[in-house]
Amino acid sequence: MNGKIVKGIGGFYYVKTAKEEIYECRARGVFRKENVKPYIGDIVEISVENGKGSVEKILPRKNCLIRPPVANIDLLVIVAAVASPEPNMMLIDKLLINSEINGIKPIICINKTDVKSDEAIRKVYQNSGYPILSVCASEEKGLDELIPYIQGKTSALAGLSGVGKSTILNLLTDTIQETGSVSDKIQRGRHTTRHVELLDLKCGGYVLDTPGFSSFEVCDIKASDLYRYFPEMAEVGDNCRFKGCSHINEPDCAVKELVTKGLLHQSRYNSYIEIYNQLKLIKEWEK
Repeated sequence: MNGKIVKGIGGFYYVKTAKEEIYECRARGVFRKENVKPYIGDIVEISVENGKGSVEKILPRKNCLIRPPVANIDLLVIVAAVASPEPNMMLIDKLLINSEINGIKPIICINKTDVKSDEAIRKVYQNSGYPILSVCASEEKGLDELIPYIQGKTSALAGLSGVGKSTILNLLTDTIQETGSVSDKIQRGRHTTRHVELLDLKCGGYVLDTPGFSSFEVCDIKASDLYRYFPEMAEVGDNCRFKGCSHINEPDCAVKELVTKGLLHQSRYNSYIEIYNQLKLIKEWEK
């Protein structure tokens, strides 16, 4: 029979079938020999004998992420807080790029709007074309705008620890997730999610609670292709005076003109430059 892996702990995979039955399974040894590992979200073929399940086959994946190890994601909800912790624009940009690379639709969800205005974050991404939602999870406000995006889909929440992912999950699911406070000294939340798990949404579909990110790198593309993963830059990136323009040092650059005109926020452009320089340091054979 076929099912979806909804949780994995200690070498056991919990597979949910179309009949809503959950089987505890081990992966066959052949996966280890082929250096293949089942991911949460995988659609798999299993066999059950004497109450013991075995993952026999992993069906083709629509997409997959290595960190966290998840597969077949329809939507990435990037959660950022307006404060406590302060928004990390570089992390948001890296998550957006990786969504684009993996064919996952991203949306930006701004939380803790009771503490501070969301205007600063919105201004950075207003020309990106990505949906931007504002919520106040502690007061249960704004989540009705999120539901149409996630209903019937397999979504993942990603963002720094302490931004309110677990609080949002508690409102969207019937599972109570531990929530964590933010350190006054370092303005970071402590990790409350200890493993990756697919949870049932009240509105239908699944949501992945993924461990908080403190760092996340872009490494699967060439530096020369990076501009294609910034929607603001993608359409004009080939209109520069010089072919193969890096959009950093060359004159008559269409991308730098966007910055001058305010059509590409300086924060987004700074992220582009930093990620571009990081990608230039990676040898081609490492990509």
